[in-house]
Amino acid sequence: MITSPTSTTSRLDQGMAGRIGDTLRLVAEALPVQRRVLHAGDSVYQAGQPFKSLYIVNSGFFKMVNSSAEGREQLVGLHFRGDWLGLDGIADGRYACDAVAMDTGEIWSIRYDALLQAASQTPALLSMLHCAMSREIAREQQSVLSLCSLPAEARVAGFLRYWAETLADRGLRTDQITLRMTRAEIGNYLGMTLETVSRALSRLARGDVIRFAEKSRRDICIPQVEALTRFMQGDLGTPATPLH
Repeated sequence: MITSPTSTTSRLDQGMAGRIGDTLRLVAEALPVQRRVLHAGDSVYQAGQPFKSLYIVNSGFFKMVNSSAEGREQLVGLHFRGDWLGLDGIADGRYACDAVAMDTGEIWSIRYDALLQAASQTPALLSMLHCAMSREIAREQQSVLSLCSLPAEARVAGFLRYWAETLADRGLRTDQITLRMTRAEIGNYLGMTLETVSRALSRLARGDVIRFAEKSRRDICIPQVEALTRFMQGDLGTPATPLH
């Protein structure tokens, strides 16, 4: 039985994790879904391919990569469980970026024409799609604001805070995270050099805001996520909020 809009709305109060669960459940009940497991480096779709389907991340981490005419690659987006991929293809009928898996994960493929047809009978589906579009716009605006207004080291701290908070929203641990990106990729995403990223991470480690795990430099311990906010406030000259 398809979940009604009323019951779906009532469960959205459970927070982000509940919303994601509602989305996946509603899609699985209302639409034919093709599940696909991908490994690091596998493409979900590539720029220029005809747009036919949207995708939902069920597990894993995915990045969006845009390539210039000169062949330079720019990492323009990160996606986690519950995020939608392929929204960039709706307007022009072709995907604008490459969507690439950063580790082993599962995506759900949904034909766009089937989604629109089902949405005519299940308004909750259309509302769900509009919310996904709205969140994507808000995320892009926040990304542009950070690139334009934050000092380089504050950007790195903000990136770690975003990663930790995104995991927390999905019910995952945040005290120790594994970055699925190299320092060069982080720099590419944040608009800075690899050396600047390394210096920022070293400064965060010296201040005990983060700690590196012995087994891997990509495994980072964050004792208190709030400390990243304090670090950013210090870089911006804003009085820090005391931690208790």
